[in-house]
Parts: sequence; C-alpha cells; structure tokens
Amino acid sequence: MRVLVTGASGFVGTRLVRRLADAGHTPVGVDTHDMDVTDAGAVHARIDAEAPDAIVHLAGISFVPEADADPARACRVNFVGAQNVLAAIADRTPPVRVLLVGSGEQYAPTAPGAPPVDEDTPLEPANVYALAKTAADLAGELAASRGLDVLRVRPFNHTGPGQRDVFVAPEFARQVAEIEAGLRRTMTVGNLESIRDLLHVEDVVDAYVRLLDPAVPATAYNVASGVGTRIGDLIDLLRAHSPVRIPVESDPDKLGRPANARVGDARRLCEATGWKWTRSIEETMGELLDHWRARVREAAR
Repeated sequence: MRVLVTGASGFVGTRLVRRLADAGHTPVGVDTHDMDVTDAGAVHARIDAEAPDAIVHLAGISFVPEADADPARACRVNFVGAQNVLAAIADRTPPVRVLLVGSGEQYAPTAPGAPPVDEDTPLEPANVYALAKTAADLAGELAASRGLDVLRVRPFNHTGPGQRDVFVAPEFARQVAEIEAGLRRTMTVGNLESIRDLLHVEDVVDAYVRLLDPAVPATAYNVASGVGTRIGDLIDLLRAHSPVRIPVESDPDKLGRPANARVGDARRLCEATGWKWTRSIEETMGELLDHWRARVREAAR
C-alpha cells in the first residue's frame, strides 16, 4: 500500500514512516516545505502526483498553548488543512483511505476516578486546539457519510524519546537529567494532581498502521490505554530510574487549572484491529530519562 503521511518529520510522523516501511508499505512523507496543507491547490496537486492508496493526516499544531496563542493559524492548519485533504480525495478512484488524526482533547475533561470515555461520548472542546480538531473530526464524519473512506482517530496523550520538552513527560525527564548533571538543584512543576492516559508513541503508531487495513470499518476510534496516571506519579517513576535525590518545588506560573482527568476507552479499536498497548509507563519514563541524559551530555560538550 502506498501511504502518504503529512507531518512526516514530526515526533509521530518519523516513527510512522519507519513502521510503514517495516510493514511492507510504501510510505511517502510530506511536510510544510513539500506541501502547505492550508493551500487547497497545493494539497490537491500533491495528492494527484503521489496517487496514494491511503493518507495519514498528522500535519498540524499539536501544542495546546501554541494553538491558543494564535487561534486563526491553528484553525487554518488543523481544520482547513484537514478539509483540504478531504476535498482532494473526494473524487478519486479507487477510494483513498484517510486517517484524520485528532485528539482525546476533543472530549471534556472528567473528574479524577471517572470511567474512561468512549467514542460515543459527546465532543466538548475546551480550547482552540481541541475546537479546531473537533471541526476537522466533524468534517471527516460528514465526508464518511457521503461515501468517503475516512476514519477519525482520537489518540490520548502519548510520549517517548524525541518529543519536545514543552510537554510534561519529557519536561520532567529533562529536569531530572539536568539535576543528575549538576545543572539544576530542583524540579519546578505545576499541578501534579491531574490524571492522564499516557501511551508510548510506538503503541500509537502501531494503532495507525492497523487502522489502514481496508477491512477496518470507517468510524471514530480512540487510541488509549484506559489507565489513568497521576502527573505527580511520573516524578516517582523517574526517581526510580535515578541514583540522585530529586527535590521538587511548585511554580505558581505552572499551576494552571484545577485537577481533572482524561482517560480513554479504546475497546472499539481493540475489537476492530486486535490492537493492544504493550509498553508500560514505567518503561516509557525510563526511555525518556535515558534520552535526556544523552541530550544533556551532548549539550555539555
């Protein structure tokens, strides 16, 4: 299968391209310098030129504060970009399977301890990022109702080596690596009581590859573990991998909103594809710490 991957040089895209090749597919990676997703003509021309059998649409603004800082740009990239992809495959024969990658952020946060949310839970976006992703999701649903082969994929939080340290797990790992190297004395943290469903990026990529199977029904799919992890527990997991004492202090500027939970139910994905997550959060945090130890050593040279 020839698979066009937008956002191919990003955190998830680089892994997806490798995994597709390993699975015997022919990945075609594109990024902003290859194709501006906000330019409908460019998107249509590139898809015509590549003639893919499937598209995984990853390109987008992925950091919530970045989207909030420039709502117009976030909507152009995350919604209009998705709409342009859908329009470009509307009349293609044979049909092109499209995975529109959204986010668990599209659901409203729940109280800690609440059951995981499934795909029938109403979408209630609470920030610009989630709003743009929800608009793209609804556009995908409309396209599917008109006969296009569109799957709306809603991954919950995922991490791993190479993720930017604006996200909480790599930020924590970087700070621990800096303490070990004598570059700082304490970790500075925000709200530690929120609960997140945190997967290893490789498990998420595995889900995307499985969803490309034409036998998998075109509908919405959560990608989630169903297991909530308290943000503060990530620090304890890093401490278990570190030989030094890790002091922690709260930064008032990082405290943010009251604690909440985002945990997903992925039974629909498991039943349709046989997918299951395989990498524990303990293993994931250990990999992140090793990655940041190497980064810190390299920066010190």
